[in-house]
Amino acid sequence: MNKKAIIFDLDNTIYPVSSIGDKLFASLYQLIHDSGEHEENFEDIKADILRKPFQLVAATHGFSNELTERGINLLKNTAYEDEIMPFDDFIEIRRIPGERFLVTTGFTKLQYSKIHGMNIEADFKEIHVIDPQTSGQTKKDVFADILHRHRYAPTEVLVIGDDLESEIKAARELGIDTVLYDKYNLHPNHPATYKISDFKELVSIAQ
Repeated sequence: MNKKAIIFDLDNTIYPVSSIGDKLFASLYQLIHDSGEHEENFEDIKADILRKPFQLVAATHGFSNELTERGINLLKNTAYEDEIMPFDDFIEIRRIPGERFLVTTGFTKLQYSKIHGMNIEADFKEIHVIDPQTSGQTKKDVFADILHRHRYAPTEVLVIGDDLESEIKAARELGIDTVLYDKYNLHPNHPATYKISDFKELVSIAQ
């Protein structure tokens, strides 16, 4: 394919959120539990928090304005201080020629603490954190900006991530080839250009 650039998602693409979720979100889980609003679907909410931005989870599950605001105030001041281990196959991305970009959605302080915890800053030409509390940008906006600034044609770029409704959808709308990183085969049916479960498979796709 001779791709000049690959744009990566962070959560559940570079590392499994489940590996830090219980510790990272303990206070948030307690906040939601203590609210008494969502006893019947609490486990579903916990599962979604590991895979989706908090604001989306709150909207999807009908959180009250008060609970949503309290959750946001908690998370925007949260950082993960311990080491985080990327997926074992992450090292394979260093074998792929071309520029690498990281684009993630979440609270700025929290997302950068994860990046620092994995010590992966040097693996990317640019790192973009889209914080819904401070920016109206979407992943589609950031992808388009990367293409424009670096003069990449959509056919010269690859976007890889785990979320069909986020980075995969945004890239498809821009005409960019997509790779669904589906480590645990959660999406047997999908609209992505490719699907992989190991970054070793990405090497042949990108070259």
